[in-house]
Amino acid sequence: MPKVSVIIPAYNSLAYLPETIASVLNQTYSDFEAIIVNDGSSDRTEEWVSQQSDPRIKLISQPNQGLSGARNTGIAHATGDYLAFLDADDLWHPTKLEKQVDCLDHHPDVGLVYTWVALINEQSIATGRLFNSSQEGYIWDTLILENIVGCGSVAMVRRQCFETCGVFDLNFPSVVEDWDMWLRIAVHYPFKAICEPLVYYRQHSQSGSRNWEAMAESYRLVLEKAFATAPEERQYLKNSSYARTNLCLAWKLLQGPQKDYRKASDYAMKAVTFDPQVRFSREYLRLQIAILLMAGLGPEKYEKCLRLFHTLRRLPQPPLKIQKVVTAL
Repeated sequence: MPKVSVIIPAYNSLAYLPETIASVLNQTYSDFEAIIVNDGSSDRTEEWVSQQSDPRIKLISQPNQGLSGARNTGIAHATGDYLAFLDADDLWHPTKLEKQVDCLDHHPDVGLVYTWVALINEQSIATGRLFNSSQEGYIWDTLILENIVGCGSVAMVRRQCFETCGVFDLNFPSVVEDWDMWLRIAVHYPFKAICEPLVYYRQHSQSGSRNWEAMAESYRLVLEKAFATAPEERQYLKNSSYARTNLCLAWKLLQGPQKDYRKASDYAMKAVTFDPQVRFSREYLRLQIAILLMAGLGPEKYEKCLRLFHTLRRLPQPPLKIQKVVTAL
């Protein structure tokens, strides 16, 4: 039996699935099975997967059950000791599995290992943005403030975590179900981080057309569930958690196609209502600067400035001595 089970939910994602599977088959670590759960797709997903010759690829087809249901089906059929999750439109760096397996092998107490995440666009081109948390250990107190695992394609989880904590909650929509799962694991197990961008998370142009009120309600439900069982000494984090959630929603509104800086400003005000101290955080200050820039420049010029900034971030950094001179100037 393979050591790693890669679980890939697929729903009408054939436009990206071949590239995603290629990133799995090109891994430097080869002792895995790739379980593609065809979750009621109406495109040619089932036909395409059936034509693949690599014996490590396995297909399970089912009526549509949503992302959580598809992941749970994958967990039920997985044979590996370590389970890795990959959304059908995201990509992995070739060393992703190798480095995570090595981490879990050498840290038998760790339940979940995650990596940094680089954002890509629909053409698989890096945008310059990076999710780069490095928190390790028992990180529930940090995770309740923000889903630092990044996205659903990052985590490698020890099988026993699901035996202890249960599987993905079918009551949550796909925007928050992984956060709920990682929070439940964090209660019982320490986490490890690999400080390299080994996952490429794809952003879609249509991804911003969400019901933001419904998303805010989903975040609220996750927090209510988490704090319902949290010990008394952690209840003080509740208002801060709501504040950070509202900051997150504000950023999503700014980064979505509609560039609704007015609505983003409303969510920023809600954040301050929950926790006035958030006004002094770096994230809040960055958000306010972004809102002011968009209000002053307009969405198009703001986007041009943002693209320029991200391009500059991708350029090689000067030597440390030069950086110090520039900083001094």
